[in-house]
Amino acid sequence: MKQTILQHLTLSGIALTSCMLLSCNTPTQQAPKKDNYYVAAYIWPSCHDDPMAHEKLWPEGIGEWEVIQKGNPRYGGHYQPKEPLWGFEMDNDPKVVEKWIDAATDHGVNVFIYDWYWYDEGPYLESSLNDGFLKAKNNSKMQFYLMWANHDVKKNYWNYHLYGDDTSILWNAAVDRKNFEIIVERVIRQYFHQPNYFKIDGEPVFAVFDYRKLMQSFGNSVEETRGALDYFREEARKAGLPGVHFQWIPGGGSVRAIEDVKKEAELIESLGFNSVTMYNMGGVNEDYIVYGTNSIKIRELWDEALNIPFFPCTSVGWDDTPRFPQYDITNTVHYNTSPQSFATLLSKAKQYVDKHHDQPKLMTINAWNEWVEGSYLLPDMKYGYGYLEAVKNVVNGKYDRYVEAEE
Repeated sequence: MKQTILQHLTLSGIALTSCMLLSCNTPTQQAPKKDNYYVAAYIWPSCHDDPMAHEKLWPEGIGEWEVIQKGNPRYGGHYQPKEPLWGFEMDNDPKVVEKWIDAATDHGVNVFIYDWYWYDEGPYLESSLNDGFLKAKNNSKMQFYLMWANHDVKKNYWNYHLYGDDTSILWNAAVDRKNFEIIVERVIRQYFHQPNYFKIDGEPVFAVFDYRKLMQSFGNSVEETRGALDYFREEARKAGLPGVHFQWIPGGGSVRAIEDVKKEAELIESLGFNSVTMYNMGGVNEDYIVYGTNSIKIRELWDEALNIPFFPCTSVGWDDTPRFPQYDITNTVHYNTSPQSFATLLSKAKQYVDKHHDQPKLMTINAWNEWVEGSYLLPDMKYGYGYLEAVKNVVNGKYDRYVEAEE
């Protein structure tokens, strides 16, 4: 049995049964009821003029739009470059983010998960959150939390037009203890005390993408890494919070032997993580239906292996050809991709959270704006609002009468 974990969230969620915003909660109010669903979409905050990125990656001053706009079709019918319905807007413009928040909450998305980085002893791409979301006048409608997304970055990974075949490391994801403590102080001070920061059992959720690089930061020692996370918890307590809820968010992975999954689950739990979800749903395949079927198998493996909550992820698709000139049709999800197929998989995620009564009903979606990877809910010139409408249909329970919930 997974350990029981009750919801205690600082702001309202959207109840699927009613599809209405709940009233805001203060710490003295009762926690939301267990039938509240939290639909969280990932934010990849690359489309603005970040100083570090301007110097080393995207000198045109429009962030990763520079690469996205250069996407080219690799086969007949290949939808490249992607064309946003609202144009190539800056993700650190509060007016833009206000439009995002309205569209998200109107269609059932009520949490944003912001990718957050620390490279060369400083923050990277942070303006999207600081200047965009946190300065949006309507941000009280939307909760958010951070995923520390640090991973090693090769020079030609985020802009091969600039670096060609140069695969040397631009940024190493590991940090030293000094920088870790700076990160802890910064995150607690700037974000954890925000009234709309997403919490579970009163604890702000802080996600980590690559636990291996986290461990590398502490000599690949389980004990030292656990000690660093415990330090983070203690600093949060000193700041008046009950602790920190640490969440591991791997890229997605593939179907593996249950013995291997259990071994990794044991390590994750020994490091002190409190829950797991995915950044991509896992099991990527050219056929979206096969992709989704594989992801359900992966979900079942983690569900069996973990003693802590697992939260399901649903991906819109996959097409990162703008980053890689050598990629072709086999590197994209291109069969059976549609808002309807996505909605069907999202309804399966809803089934999963309905079955797990003792944990928050949190579902993650890849992604809100991953234009460069072909996985986004934002409206475009091909599907319009189709994917947002798909979320809304699931949130409104449109699929409930047709899909028998698991017992």
